[in-house]
Amino acid sequence: MAAHPDLQAEQAYVDHAYECVEGARRRVLGLRTMRAYGTGGTHQARYESDVVEETIRARLSQLEFGDVALVFGRIDPEDTDERFYIGRIAVADDHQEPVVVDWRAPIAEPFYRATGRNPLGLARRRHFATRGRRILDIEDEIFVGGEGTEALDGVVGRGALIAALERGRTGRLGDIVATIQTEQDEIIRSPLGGVLVVQGGPGTGKTVVALHRAAYLLYTHRFPLEGQGVLVVGPNRLYLRYIDRVLPSLGEAGVEQALLADLVPERIGDRRGSATAERVKGELRMIDVLVKAVRDRERSLRQDLVVGFGVLNLRCSVEASERIVRAARRRARTHNAGRRFVEQGLWEELAESSRTELDPDVVAERLRTHEDVRIALERMWPVLTPADLLRDLLSSKALLRLASGNRLTEEEQAALLIERGERVDDGRWSISDVPLLDEARQLLGPRPRSRDEDEVRTYGHIVVDEAQDLTLMQLRMLARRSLGGSMTVVGDIAQATGPWAPPSWNDVLDHLPSRKPPRVQELSIGYRTPASIMTLANKVLAVAAPELTPPRAVREGEDEPQMVAVEATELATRVAALADSERALVGEGNVAVIVPDSLIAPMAEAMRAAGVEFGEAARLGIDAQVNLVPVRLVKGLELDSVIVVEPGRIVSEEPQGLRALYVALTRATRRLAVVHAEPLPPALL
Repeated sequence: MAAHPDLQAEQAYVDHAYECVEGARRRVLGLRTMRAYGTGGTHQARYESDVVEETIRARLSQLEFGDVALVFGRIDPEDTDERFYIGRIAVADDHQEPVVVDWRAPIAEPFYRATGRNPLGLARRRHFATRGRRILDIEDEIFVGGEGTEALDGVVGRGALIAALERGRTGRLGDIVATIQTEQDEIIRSPLGGVLVVQGGPGTGKTVVALHRAAYLLYTHRFPLEGQGVLVVGPNRLYLRYIDRVLPSLGEAGVEQALLADLVPERIGDRRGSATAERVKGELRMIDVLVKAVRDRERSLRQDLVVGFGVLNLRCSVEASERIVRAARRRARTHNAGRRFVEQGLWEELAESSRTELDPDVVAERLRTHEDVRIALERMWPVLTPADLLRDLLSSKALLRLASGNRLTEEEQAALLIERGERVDDGRWSISDVPLLDEARQLLGPRPRSRDEDEVRTYGHIVVDEAQDLTLMQLRMLARRSLGGSMTVVGDIAQATGPWAPPSWNDVLDHLPSRKPPRVQELSIGYRTPASIMTLANKVLAVAAPELTPPRAVREGEDEPQMVAVEATELATRVAALADSERALVGEGNVAVIVPDSLIAPMAEAMRAAGVEFGEAARLGIDAQVNLVPVRLVKGLELDSVIVVEPGRIVSEEPQGLRALYVALTRATRRLAVVHAEPLPPALL
């Protein structure tokens, strides 16, 4: 095939753009000569020096984008000789003339939005297929007075897109800034305010769309978002490791990426509770249980308090203590804030009991550290941390029964009970405990002199991926962290595999901020998974979520899925051999062996025995060429070849078994094999 006639000229332009980036980097480094070095000088001088250094580092991080392409196309407006090259960041030459336009700038929008029927003033759109700094091919779309036709299947820059999709995968998610499609761009550039829900089936690019949206919003609304902060919440550590390079590659390294567990100061372990415990801890009934648990710690004395004060005996009766507690409940917004009202009420009651003009402040000064007084205050109104409250509640049958009332059954109470530990922060809390700790923090409020530690951090915009798996209590926790109600919520109802599987996004939106009307937008085109594999996966979807429409695959695929039946005694060895052969077939790509939890250990042992080099995704991510991945962690990942082991067991072991199987079947970009010794689920027959 003959090379495009403009290839050499365009390559020269791209080379010039890279030279301009290097020049910008040298100029930024030159700013360091302006800094006041050393620890001397005035406080103002040191502060200004630190500000300059922070600015230098931020700009250098924008100019460091590794081996990804800087420029990925150009647009030629009608009736003008101007050309705008669209790229990862804005680049100017030594005379500050623009060389590359940032993909987020308004002028770049037609690069992603123009169609044959609506060319948006373009005469031509040009896409570059690149590898690093080198242009491999050029694809032109010519628009003639709005009389052109729509792109095939609604796909823009099809050649560059397919080339990107067919590259081998690594252990990290890549950006799609060079091949953003029209329906994706509409979501990325959607207005800031309110809650935006992005519904997208497997491989529609919803995760990268959400991350690109975060980068776009920071560019467009730098003030105030840079000060308020942008938070990206993911479902597990493997996911965070997988996406950690996307935003830095887009020039935005300051976005906080976290799990729900990272949003509370308590130590959270990896253990999983019973299915009943995880379900109950996610339900809104737990709010009333926690409210009652806090109220149960606000009590009158069991017997009168009598304290010596010189020749006097000061007294607080049980009845008086009950009045003090009732008054504190009326006055305090949170539990810990009420402690000072209880203390003040106690000092006043003790002073009044002397029948003299005794000053309550004098009583407080003299008796604050008295053992009997301290015991009385802890009885009436203890200062509590969330861990204190939850540990005491869940490790005491009596307290849990008292707080539960008729809200929880005896079976549910038994499922929630834990053994009482010696330490509060011993890491025994599970992921399902996180929203309970957070709810308790809201009810208790800051402790005296611990306000900063106990305050909840809020953000100007929050991006939540795999939101369909969040419980109602987790949604409530995220809503609490939204400063103005601006959120991007991403997921797929068909892939809901958590204890609570919402029937629709309306059920999710009911528990998120509602200051502005929410918007729901859908991604309809599947880019990752070829049609040959989606045909099989859609059989499972038809049973798991028959009301949902699967995405339309943009590629047909070269290889049909393999269904491999084996004897039970041969299962592990056959899977190990298949993983080894798949590694050779995908070249530089990667392979995932997806298994239910019960098969992780035997499969790892078999692969070691067979001499197959592999990585354990739960510990090391998916950086290896062959990876052993528990099915509960596979959501959001994409791999060249996937081997799904014992689908029947996946269905029986996971809370939403058929949906978990659907997720596993839709991870592959090229090849899929299903290996089983046990009977297949009826949906796969």
